[in-house]
Amino acid sequence: MTEEEKKRGEAEIHRWLEVGSVEIPPADVRIVTSGGRRIPVHSTVLASASPVLESILGGPHKGESRGREIPILGVPCDAVHAFVHSLYFARCVSAREEEMIGEHGMHLLALSHAYRVGWLKRVAERALSSRLTAEGVVDVMVLSQRCDAPRLHLQCLQLLSKDFALVEQTEAWRFLQDHDPWLELHILQFLHHAHLRRRRQARRKAEQSLYAELHEAMDCLRHICTDGCGEVGPSGRLLPAHARPPCPNAVSCRGLRQLIRHFAACGREKRQQHGCRSCKRLWQLLRLHASICDEVDDASCKVPLCIQFKQRMQKRVGELEEDSERWRLLAKKVASARVMSQLVKRQSQLLV
Repeated sequence: MTEEEKKRGEAEIHRWLEVGSVEIPPADVRIVTSGGRRIPVHSTVLASASPVLESILGGPHKGESRGREIPILGVPCDAVHAFVHSLYFARCVSAREEEMIGEHGMHLLALSHAYRVGWLKRVAERALSSRLTAEGVVDVMVLSQRCDAPRLHLQCLQLLSKDFALVEQTEAWRFLQDHDPWLELHILQFLHHAHLRRRRQARRKAEQSLYAELHEAMDCLRHICTDGCGEVGPSGRLLPAHARPPCPNAVSCRGLRQLIRHFAACGREKRQQHGCRSCKRLWQLLRLHASICDEVDDASCKVPLCIQFKQRMQKRVGELEEDSERWRLLAKKVASARVMSQLVKRQSQLLV
């Protein structure tokens, strides 16, 4: 920021303060920066914007504010000017002010935290979070920890988890490893927990996909055995094209039809001797269907072996077998996937 821009900004502050014909008193306090620059300000504006500055102005020299100087050191002069400018334009943040706050985001976050200017602190946090990069995320995270900005701190950790390979190559990360091992441990623990969380989410997503596929297989099995699928009906007769029922999933139905044909062609002795995997897979699907079948009348269900599996499960009620417990849990998950699928279909129909 050039000297001409600074003077223009100060003049803009005074013009903004001149409302109607009200005469604005001259500035009675000066802010002293690290470069020795003195910025004239009004004590009433400082006191209303910051409780810390109000306490400073109301100290031992209360009532003698005219000509007083308040040092704000340790930050660049431009950042102090942006801080004072923001105090005058409190909560009336335009695009120009947002750009200025973003340019001096880190210094304004420190100043707003030190002088307890809450609204400016929130704006500075948003500006920093929108400009986070792998090169500067470590510095911003250290500042957010010291300035009590938990939301910004969490966003820094999320970026670290996403681009840790790039962050590791920065000078700031190497400096952190040498001088702040506790913060390094905190970051590594967060990365470890984030990795475990992603693995759990991926495993849960894969399980939900499996349950959805099993529910789809159950629908196709019921469709094949009840309505018939393809050119052949449930009675074994050929169906004309207009009489064929709609197929819920052509790929799944085709695979199930091949599995059923294999089961019919595979001899019983061969299944018992060699343990045919395809026959075992169909056997498991039939058992799963019987576990979730909601037909009140057993005779009305056209799926083979449904009655036999239900009778077998009724005899085993009360038995604490690990296999039976596992099947009950699987049936419960597939039934839940069925309910969720029906709710999604109903909601999509209502939206249409």
